[in-house]
Amino acid sequence: MIPCVIFEDEHLLAVNKPAGINTHAPAPHAGEGLYDWLRNREPRWASLAIIHRLDKETSGVMVFAKTPLANRSLTDQFARRQARKRYVFLTRNRRPTQNFTARNFIRRAGEKYLSAPQAPGDLAETVFAPVENLAEIGPATIPPGLQAWWAEPRTGRTHQIRVHAAEHGLAIAGDPLYGDTSAPAIPRLCLHAAELRLTHPATKEPLCFSVPPDFAGDPRQALRSALIDPAETNAFRTIHGASDGCPAVYVDRLGDFLLAQSEQPIRLELATRLARDGATRGWYEKTLLRRVRQTSVEKTCPRHAGGEPAPETFVIRENALQFELSFNEGYSVGLFLDQRDNRRRLLNGWVGPAFPPLNLAGKRVLNTFAYTCGFSVCAAKTGAATVSLDLSRKYLDWGKRNFALNELPATGHEFIFGDVFDWLRRFHKRQQLFDMVLLDPPTFSQSRETGVFQAKRDYGILLEAALSVLQPGGVVFASNNTADWQPSQFLEMLRGACDAAKRRLAQEHYVPQPPDFPMSKAEPGYLKTVWLRLAN
Repeated sequence: MIPCVIFEDEHLLAVNKPAGINTHAPAPHAGEGLYDWLRNREPRWASLAIIHRLDKETSGVMVFAKTPLANRSLTDQFARRQARKRYVFLTRNRRPTQNFTARNFIRRAGEKYLSAPQAPGDLAETVFAPVENLAEIGPATIPPGLQAWWAEPRTGRTHQIRVHAAEHGLAIAGDPLYGDTSAPAIPRLCLHAAELRLTHPATKEPLCFSVPPDFAGDPRQALRSALIDPAETNAFRTIHGASDGCPAVYVDRLGDFLLAQSEQPIRLELATRLARDGATRGWYEKTLLRRVRQTSVEKTCPRHAGGEPAPETFVIRENALQFELSFNEGYSVGLFLDQRDNRRRLLNGWVGPAFPPLNLAGKRVLNTFAYTCGFSVCAAKTGAATVSLDLSRKYLDWGKRNFALNELPATGHEFIFGDVFDWLRRFHKRQQLFDMVLLDPPTFSQSRETGVFQAKRDYGILLEAALSVLQPGGVVFASNNTADWQPSQFLEMLRGACDAAKRRLAQEHYVPQPPDFPMSKAEPGYLKTVWLRLAN
């Protein structure tokens, strides 16, 4: 079970949404909202319906409908104001501690909302009350100088509580958009949906979902803790640059170790300090290089920065599988964490609600640019026969060890050393076809047989070659991490290559980078992944 889930039955899914993730994706190729991420994760959540929303930086209780009955019932309860919500927030400002009601009209004005005593706008009403007994909000720690208040919205307008609190002298801490500009800076918006009361759509029993706030904790860690089960996965990104308030700083948890990365020494010092604060055994640092291929392996390896040194190789968990990593093999440690959700899709066969289940048992899967065969392990675990193709024998041997770690026999699976384009031609000539082809090439690579590969220039040619060995009705996974290649351009190229190969697309499903690699204006997304199913 995902840690943020607090209740689930046939009709309802209730979650504790962390701050830092939208309710739903704000644009077609933006980062997934919690709603999108859930629907794309499990078949039983394919029909989730949004009933109400929380702002990106607001945490707390949300409920989704799983059935048409629940959708109708909850929509009616919210429309009739029978569902009752109670929020708790912190403010720096002190005013007489007495209840009051804010009631006016709210309209949008650019990025924010403004209130007016009369229309135009949407009528909004909120009841405010001071928190008299801090025990009422659970074990939350209230920083010095801040006061806790309750807010009960009687209507459901965007930014309603934030607007009403600010105009009544109670600007919410951590909300500079609505007036909290005082020092010291607060790392998050201190607004939390603490309680939701409603009637069960089927049983008609009263329900109360409640979650205490955590305003004192690190919101970056809270986001990961809500979405990643540590018993299943202990390798993920803990700090992703400017999106997490640390421009040009990236920190990954890799089992018992942390790896801090940055281009600038001063930023690397910050990254190392952040890593040290969260490490369980030891931490490493790495300078991000623009010209990796012109640098020796020794200079590209992460450097031990403190704590206990890692062994030559060590094992991490991802999606309940095991993978071998090493800090001594150059620029990459053995697994690209931003593909974790796509590897999960291979494991459970669920790409998304509009994409037919994969059902890979007994199927043939070709993993090109296989690296250490992470995708191959996941496909093999479902019963597929895999072919892993890479230019490095060392990485293919590493992949075989990953197979062994997960009790997968190497027999029945192939590990081929060679150039991808060369082998795609061989497979085509031999009329060897696959049910799935995985394409996750590096942005730039070079082989003796076909020379230099540049993703923006050559990806279409690569896809056409892959389609020549794909069964009718087969699936292609296409991934690219070229930062300046827009998702719309990447998708257009993929469709054009299918047309050029005279193969008709039946379904496509676009997936951005996972939530622990959050996207923002300051830290735009770079990873683009698309699942394509071809027509029969």
